[in-house]
Amino acid sequence: MSHIATLISNPAEPAVDDALLRKLSHMTPGAGPARILNPGIAADLPFEAGDIPGHGDFLATLRDELAGLPVDLFVQKAEGRRKRLLLADMDSTMIGQECIDELAAEVGVKEHIAAITERAMRGEIAFEPALRERVSVFKGLPVAAIQRVIDQRITLTPGGRTLVQTMKADGARCALVSGGFTHFTGAISKMIGFDENHANTLETDGDMLACTLHEPILGKDAKLGHLKRLTAEVGLDPSQTMAVGDGANDLAMIQASGLGVAFHAKPAVAVQADARIDHGDLTALLYLQGYGVDEFTID
Repeated sequence: MSHIATLISNPAEPAVDDALLRKLSHMTPGAGPARILNPGIAADLPFEAGDIPGHGDFLATLRDELAGLPVDLFVQKAEGRRKRLLLADMDSTMIGQECIDELAAEVGVKEHIAAITERAMRGEIAFEPALRERVSVFKGLPVAAIQRVIDQRITLTPGGRTLVQTMKADGARCALVSGGFTHFTGAISKMIGFDENHANTLETDGDMLACTLHEPILGKDAKLGHLKRLTAEVGLDPSQTMAVGDGANDLAMIQASGLGVAFHAKPAVAVQADARIDHGDLTALLYLQGYGVDEFTID
């Protein structure tokens, strides 16, 4: 079969059942037997794209059938699904929070800073000046507050460690690239198991934070630059890469990768990405590559 339609639901709300698979299979000319990746949670439906007239209309019809169900759908060629390089955003992707907002809570201005963060992630304002503005509120905050935030306010996104560990066990290289701060990416990268991490550096004054960043700021262009650098270092074709993120500063690397995934993303990002995951957790990125749950590395 030349193409694969992958159906993925949130593990907490299994919805990829036999009835749904039968319905979509009957709607798909030339469909082969479904491959169950995880019972109730994810499955592949192989088919021959050449048997389907009006390909775009057909996909729209499939998505209409899924309306109201907590199920994500992605269609791709069967060949070359497994990727050898993963670049992942951190905030609201590999973790459930925006670190800068949680750090702002330490000085009582989380609501104000979070509003700026939201606009920047939606692409409504430029990322770099918005970051400088937000960092200005941290002057005089103890550096120790960062560890307190990590310990008390930050949670790993479900499936993230399994995603990274499984891809690494299969020979892939995994990098965490963030417009946030190295104080956070260093700790989060270690928790999840990334091979490397890159982010902005908050400058300090003794044991206190200053109100400045080490320039230049790592934004969307730098994330794209890391994708290109690592692709060349590992000796890969761009088609062998995957990038995932949720905000406007992730869009360049998402669009340049072999498989770009918008993960619970802002609307402007979701509509421009190859794949969008609105319901599943981060193990969805393994199902997109054809991994079954029995192939997951879980420790």
